[in-house]
Amino acid sequence: MGALMTFCEVIMTDNESQTKTSRIGGAIPVLPDASAWLKDSRLSKRLAVGFSGGADSTALLLALHSIGHEVIAWHVDHGWHTDSAREADILRRRMNTLGIEFHSASVGAASAINREAVARKARYAQFLCWAKVQEIHMLCLAHHRDDQAETVCMRMLQGAGVAGCAGMRTVRELDCLRIVRPLLHVPKSALKAALIRAGVGWMEDASNRDTTLMRNHIRRHLFPRMWKSGVDPSNLFGRWQAQASRLAAQLATQAGAAEIYQEDGMASVSWDIWRRMPRPVRAYVVQRMTARIFGEGVVLGRRHIELAESWLCKGGRGGIDLSRCRLSHRDGRLQLSAVKVSLHP
Repeated sequence: MGALMTFCEVIMTDNESQTKTSRIGGAIPVLPDASAWLKDSRLSKRLAVGFSGGADSTALLLALHSIGHEVIAWHVDHGWHTDSAREADILRRRMNTLGIEFHSASVGAASAINREAVARKARYAQFLCWAKVQEIHMLCLAHHRDDQAETVCMRMLQGAGVAGCAGMRTVRELDCLRIVRPLLHVPKSALKAALIRAGVGWMEDASNRDTTLMRNHIRRHLFPRMWKSGVDPSNLFGRWQAQASRLAAQLATQAGAAEIYQEDGMASVSWDIWRRMPRPVRAYVVQRMTARIFGEGVVLGRRHIELAESWLCKGGRGGIDLSRCRLSHRDGRLQLSAVKVSLHP
């Protein structure tokens, strides 16, 4: 069977490695579940998909194609294992066989410290680069219901507030790119079942076995134990996520009273308005100021928020140094300024 007539991947399970092959004759498989999954999504005709080759992104790519979208596959190789370059080449040949435009970039292995966060930043930087060059304005990501539950659980364990526990948003803007997660309501089991019915294989990422990463530990150890005890983690954390989303929306409404001004690496709000706000709303405002300075998704830790509250209780004189920034009271305003860190004494 020639390479151009084959859809062949290695599927790694907990106990074995097996090869699954299906002849598709160059035609793109149609997923009959696609219309139901994507019925409420408002998506551009031409769009990109963050494509790892795993079950989730494979299902999303085929689902979008099944309902008539012009799909472009974007693959970022983080170099987390020795076969990553070979796997990227397999994905390229597979997309060429199916006639789907494919782009791949290697961003190198991230450092061991906060590896996931560093890799995520590099990945989104590459997505933005492709978006500008290819004039793509929408990127679809394949996060699903189980991913959302893992995210909420992880953020709760990390001590996040309600904004963090609201989980991943269905839609968000990043510079010129609209990022959409249309499968957050779909369980992973449904995605895999649809691929199996269509005779489509997928590639399992070896890094998913690394339980030193908190998400993988939750997925492979914590959630299975919850299932064994009779608790459905997706339902449990889904309820938490819905409640946190409602509370976060209320915080955002109240925080709107403190209009944020931004200029030259500094964000500021009215001191009097800010200090009179309830404590959770004050924390929310400071986090929004942080995002204005450092970018969406960057927030201060709980320890820094508590330092800011302690500083306010003591009169809020002068200012305090936080992580990479300084919070100060000056000219009737609360100011958050970026601080350059020097390694030299």
